[in-house]
Amino acid sequence: MLKLVLLPGLDGTGDLFRDFVRVLPPAVDVLTIRYPVDRCLPYSELIDVVRATCPPSVPIVLLAESFSTPLAIQYAGTNPANLKAIVLCAGFATSPMQGLQRLFYSLITPILFRIKLPEFAARLWLVGADAPPSLVNAIQTTVASVQPEVLVARVRAVFACDVRTELKQVTVPILYIQAKQDRLVNAASAEKIKQIKPQTEVVTVDGPHLLLQKEPGRAAEVISQFIQQLA
Repeated sequence: MLKLVLLPGLDGTGDLFRDFVRVLPPAVDVLTIRYPVDRCLPYSELIDVVRATCPPSVPIVLLAESFSTPLAIQYAGTNPANLKAIVLCAGFATSPMQGLQRLFYSLITPILFRIKLPEFAARLWLVGADAPPSLVNAIQTTVASVQPEVLVARVRAVFACDVRTELKQVTVPILYIQAKQDRLVNAASAEKIKQIKPQTEVVTVDGPHLLLQKEPGRAAEVISQFIQQLA
């Protein structure tokens, strides 16, 4: 049976995948990889966590969210025999934040991560103005469960990331899911990936940055259809 391996967003806990996993077809077997909440590990060490956790023999598809998409690309670039495809949700091969935007986030994130994440910030950048309070609360709780220094280090890792060389080595199919209202990762990131891998399938879904959390049903539908095509 094919296994869907989930790589989490910036928090690294995997807790925010719960609603998405619930709406996946019963036939989809899921494994969630989790990162340490109390250690500042760079991408070069987090990839070791991915390698150590991914099943070595059963067929797998990697589904990576935002922060983890460079890790999925790195892993796929080594062409494991049992890897069938990767799915990049709100993803990037190089930093999606440049210039003044990078400066702004470098200044504001150390402050935001050392207090309870404000509701306005969660809605503005992550889940949209119409997100239910339960989702906003879940995000606030999850972010608070990770050491602020770890979150800040991960943001800095995003600023410096560049996995274009590894992307060139990927031979499996790639699905890129673009969130139409994403205020953190814009369409240029998908375009850069397609420039390197023109065969990448891009699907735009109406929703905010945390698409798997805000629109789990639609995202599950898109991903399930993609997986079915692999058979």
